[in-house]
Amino acid sequence: MDPKDIKAVLGAGLLSFPVTHFDAEGKFNRDSYSKHVDWLSGFDAAALFAAGGTGEFFSLSPDEIPTIVAAAKDAAGDTPIVSGCGYGTEIAVSIAKAAEKAGADGILLLPHYLIDAPQEGLYRHVLAVCQSVGIGVMVYNRDNSILQADTIQRLCDNCPNLIGFKDGSGDIGLVRQITATMGDRLTYLGGMPTAELFAEAYLAAGFTTYSSAVFNFVPDLAVAFYKALRAGETGTCEKILKDFFYPFMKLRSRNKGYAVSAIKAGVRLQGFDAGPVRAPLVDLTGEEEDMLAGLIASCKK
Repeated sequence: MDPKDIKAVLGAGLLSFPVTHFDAEGKFNRDSYSKHVDWLSGFDAAALFAAGGTGEFFSLSPDEIPTIVAAAKDAAGDTPIVSGCGYGTEIAVSIAKAAEKAGADGILLLPHYLIDAPQEGLYRHVLAVCQSVGIGVMVYNRDNSILQADTIQRLCDNCPNLIGFKDGSGDIGLVRQITATMGDRLTYLGGMPTAELFAEAYLAAGFTTYSSAVFNFVPDLAVAFYKALRAGETGTCEKILKDFFYPFMKLRSRNKGYAVSAIKAGVRLQGFDAGPVRAPLVDLTGEEEDMLAGLIASCKK
């Protein structure tokens, strides 16, 4: 997909990251994953992100990523697929090239591995990835990879295929500076864990959309919240937050990594053989999974 086209798609609606399905031996379960992606593509999501953060990118080997991207492309019909990408520059470039070859419509560049880096180093890192592919690239501001407004400006000047900025930092002052500086040069995506909790604040800061992790297992609810948000229906948003998202947040906060583990548990509860999370994450306890099942059931009433 042309970078300008994927930029328009990303700004047009709700986004989500399918979990990556594993079998009992911990290997990629293509059959179950394909069924799940096919199901998700029937709902109103503008694009799906294969092997992203919720898809346990951090636990995948680089050679697994193009396989997952290809499976998503085959299953998603007309829904565009964006591939996760990350680690150090050389590995990130190789992943980006392999994902493009596998059919990815765009790249989401996650934070590099472990070490902090100065703005010049981050600039060179993003530049190298953008120059390695012809498809659109989005950067993900989070943790040890925080691009400042002037660095984003410089990258936009030198990377025509840099088309998106996703934020998971929660630094509204910085993201508002970036949206004010770059205007419609980029598409802006909210990327905080359980993004619906922050969606209203990010909308006010110039972000048109966000990635919904819970879309994985309650897509109807995720779409209803997004539509209410975009329509300015504050009362509906508040009801969904109180009925579902705040209780889900409480469950998610019971252990580190549950922002992913709870999503995968939800997918299993909806009848998909998603398998366990990979180490270093751990799965929900049986009691916690029962709590999540009750929360899902309450949404169907």
